Amino acid sequence: MESLAGRAYLVTGGGTGIGAATALHLARLGASVTVIGRREKPLETVAAEVERQGGGALAHPADVRDPEAVNAAVEAALDRFGRIDGLVNNAAGNFVTPAERLSPNGWRAVVDIVLNGTWNCTSAVARHLIDAGRPGSVVSVIATYAWTGHPGTVHSAAAKAGVVAMTRTLAVEWARYGIRLNCIAPGPTETEGAGNALWATPEDEERVLASVPLNRFATAPEIGDLAGLLLSDRAGYVTGTVLTVDGGQSLGAQIYGPPVNATTVT
Repeated sequence: MESLAGRAYLVTGGGTGIGAATALHLARLGASVTVIGRREKPLETVAAEVERQGGGALAHPADVRDPEAVNAAVEAALDRFGRIDGLVNNAAGNFVTPAERLSPNGWRAVVDIVLNGTWNCTSAVARHLIDAGRPGSVVSVIATYAWTGHPGTVHSAAAKAGVVAMTRTLAVEWARYGIRLNCIAPGPTETEGAGNALWATPEDEERVLASVPLNRFATAPEIGDLAGLLLSDRAGYVTGTVLTVDGGQSLGAQIYGPPVNATTVT
């Protein structure tokens, strides 16, 4: 198993779901973690669990849309742990709505969190790494509809596509500093936030599940495990890529024949 012993990472959206699972996994690999988000109580809960398991943790409330707040979070992490080795960009916002009903505020809110927030955090951490002469790694959590598109998510799809382009551009530009940047694209993942936003009713949940060839949702710890891998030296030659973790959903669009999940093959 990979080791992150002695390293320190920031995890945005770290109070719940994939962010919380990622923070806990990084701590199990030996890293110290700073969890960032807008709600203090969930962050403190995650930090307390990390410390209960013997890891180093800092809960730092901050809005990733605010560059000054992000810079303050980076400084707080440095004050606490003395170093930063990378970042997991997990903070996001999403809701499903027909594009013709999407308000300017709705567009701005999602793009500002997903795209601008990812840039704010990535640039702040990278500037520190470059100034310190230290290599590092950044992982950003996106979605497969960043390249497939998906009705009802034009704001989120556009923002996450921007994160992919940002990641690939910076992977080339910052390779000379030893900074690697990659994305993880989870499919439907069993978290409270995703469930409320994307499959709020049993009927919606059944329809989403039927779209996944492996016929189950991902779990937040599965995604956190892979974030740990991409941050580690085991992925030291991996940069500018998108790791798709969706149970085959983005491959499984079916037009002809009976649905592949309609019967069980034995």
